[in-house]
Amino acid sequence: MQALLHAIASMDISSPDACRLFHGRGGLYPGCEQWSLDWYPPVLVLTSFKPVGEDALATIGAALSVRWSTLAPEHALNWVFQCRAEGLADTRLMAGTVPEPHVVTEAGTQYKVHVLRGQNHGLFLDMAQGRRWVREYVAAHPKTYAFRVLNLFAYTCSFSVVALQAGAHQVINVDMSQGALATGQQNHRLNGFESGVRFLSHDIFKTWGKITRSGPYDLVVLDPPSYQKGSFVATKDYARLVRRLPELMAPGGHALVCLNAPELDTAFLQGHVQEQAPELQFIERLPNPAAFADAYPERALKVLVYRLPE
Repeated sequence: MQALLHAIASMDISSPDACRLFHGRGGLYPGCEQWSLDWYPPVLVLTSFKPVGEDALATIGAALSVRWSTLAPEHALNWVFQCRAEGLADTRLMAGTVPEPHVVTEAGTQYKVHVLRGQNHGLFLDMAQGRRWVREYVAAHPKTYAFRVLNLFAYTCSFSVVALQAGAHQVINVDMSQGALATGQQNHRLNGFESGVRFLSHDIFKTWGKITRSGPYDLVVLDPPSYQKGSFVATKDYARLVRRLPELMAPGGHALVCLNAPELDTAFLQGHVQEQAPELQFIERLPNPAAFADAYPERALKVLVYRLPE
C-alpha cells in the first residue's frame, strides 16, 4: 500500500478534467495491484479489487485528509470508496458529499457521472485518447457531405458527443441499456446538442437491418464489453461484429475496434479482422493515457484503427 500512500502525498488535482491519479492495476507498483484512485471533480474515488480492512481504509483516509489540507484547505474533502472484489460489491461515501447532478469535464466537454451507483461511473477515463482521436478525425474531414458516425455499444455516448462537436452530421448510438442511453441523452443536452443524433435501445445482433439502412458510415466505433452475460461475450461474439464492418463502412471510412479484456491481446482483434474482414487495412493502435501505463501493455485497453480502402 506504500506506493498508493506516496501517490496520495504528491497527488495533483489542479486539472479541471476527470482523470486517473493512481493506477495500481497496471502492475508497475508491486503490492498495489488492487488499487486505483480517480479524480472526478470535486470527488476522489478509491477502488479496490480485493477486500479491504477498516484499518487500511482509515490509513488511506488520513493520508487523503493530510494532502487535501494542503491542496484545498478552503474546501471539504469528498471521497468515495468502492470495493470490486469478486462476490463483494460495496460503495461508500467516506467523507464529504457528492454533487447531484455530478458533472465532470474532459477537454472542455461535459459528462454526467454517478460515482455512488454501480461499478461503472459513466465515463471510462482510459478511453480519453480514443475520444481525442474521434474529435480530430471528424474535424479533419470536409463537411461538404453528410458525415455519419455509428457508435455501437454506445454506453453513455461520449464518442457521439465529441463527434458532433467536431462537426459530424449524424450519429447513431446503439446500446441495450436504456439507462445508459438516457444518460447519453443528458450528455448531449449538457453540450448543447438536441438534433443530429439518434439513440437505439436495441440488441445490436437483432438490429442490423435498421443500422445498415442508415449507413454507410464514415466512422464506426466498436467498444463492446468483454463479458456481459446474456448480451456479449468477446471470445464468441466479436467475430460476428467484425464480419459486418465492411458493409457498414463508406469507402475510405474508418473504424475504431476496441476491447478492454486483460486476457485477450491485440492479436485476438487483429486475427478476427484478418479472418472476417480482410479488406480492412490496419492503421495503428492508439496509445492509452500516460496515467494508465501498464507493465504488460497487452493487458491494457486496446483501441485499433482500421480503414476501408476507397
